[in-house]
Formats: sequence, structure tokens, C-alpha cells
Amino acid sequence: MKKTAKLLTLVVGIVLLFTGTSKAEGFDIGTDVVSRYVWRGTEYGDAVSVQPWLSYTFPGLGVEVGSWASFALDDDDFNEVDLYVTVPAGNFSFTLTDYYFPQYNGVDNDFFEYGDGGAHILELSAGYEYEKISLLGAVNISGDDDNSMYFEAGYNFYDKDDYSGSLFVGGGDGFYTTGNAGGDFGVVAVGLNVSKDIFNASYIINPDQEASFLVLGVTLQP
Repeated sequence: MKKTAKLLTLVVGIVLLFTGTSKAEGFDIGTDVVSRYVWRGTEYGDAVSVQPWLSYTFPGLGVEVGSWASFALDDDDFNEVDLYVTVPAGNFSFTLTDYYFPQYNGVDNDFFEYGDGGAHILELSAGYEYEKISLLGAVNISGDDDNSMYFEAGYNFYDKDDYSGSLFVGGGDGFYTTGNAGGDFGVVAVGLNVSKDIFNASYIINPDQEASFLVLGVTLQP
């Protein structure tokens, strides 16, 4: 825990020196409704999910704090409520996310129970965007014995007639991969995203699980 605290202090201290101004400031609310909750190549539950968010971006700083959640319409399926803070630094962004699973493995979990045996996973991630290219790197720093890592690269190849299309490939280790108790790295998400207006669709292949998904989503905002 001391190492984790030192790492967080160092990261936050560095990125605050390079903080840029975000385009959007103040509060933001909305929700996505998706046919399935698929995240980083893995499907969580087999029901339609509602995924609301609430955030606030500090004027002049660009620092964003917020909450994101996913609630399956079938009560027996996967539910999640997260907290996060994102600090921009030019083309880079740095995020600390607290993933919380209220009913992980069918057990009611106390929100205030962190560490081993709890229902929280803390993740540090860094993102980079330049023109049509996006990069992401993330590592779990608490609540995951494997300290699982995930990396993703994306390329926006199409922007025409109000349609936007991008390709992505992602890989990870630890709990991201199946049958790899030692944390072996594997490609877990290869896919295509297409969006228009409030609609978006993703076709995703997970080579590690030998599975594929087609997900449709609708974004609703005031």
C-alpha cells in the first residue's frame, strides 16, 4: 500500500505540471443503453444494460471527476458502479479508476471494503490521442493479485456522411486472459466501431476466448 500511495502521488504531481484546459467544463450527465455489456473483449452478463454517467470538469484545469455505472435489466446479471478522476496533459490523459462490483460472484459487497477480498479494483491508466490514432495503457494497482495490465491501439479510418469508423486491437494479461493463471499476455479484443448521431455499433473478436460479439448502443443526453 505504501508503494501504491507513493506511485499515485508521483503520477498526480507530474501530470498536474502539464495540465491543459479541457474543451468541456462543468457538469455532464447522460446514459448509454447497450444490447450487451462487453468491455475489453469480455462479455459481462447476457442482458440489455443501462450505463449512466455523471461528471464534473473543473474550469481552467480540465481535470474531470465522475462516476460511471452499468446495470443489467436482468437482476441476476452483472452490475458495476465506478468512480474516476482524469487529468489531461496535452495529447495525454491520466486516469485513476475505482471499479466497484456491488454483487460480485453473487455476494453483496460492502462499498467501504477495499483491499484483499473486497469488491474494488483500482486502476491507473494513461491515454494518448493524436489526429486519428489513440493509445491506452492500464494496470491494476489494488484489488487484483495479478496486477493485470491492458494495452489498446485504435485508428479512426472513416469520417464521412455523419458516420465515423475506427479499428482497434487490445491485449492484456492476468484476469483478461483465460487459462493463464501465470498472467500470460494475450490478444483479447480486435474490432470495429461505427457510430452515427446517437447510435453506435461494435463488432468484437476475442482471440483468447475464441468468441465474437456484436453490440448496439444508443447514447441519451439532455
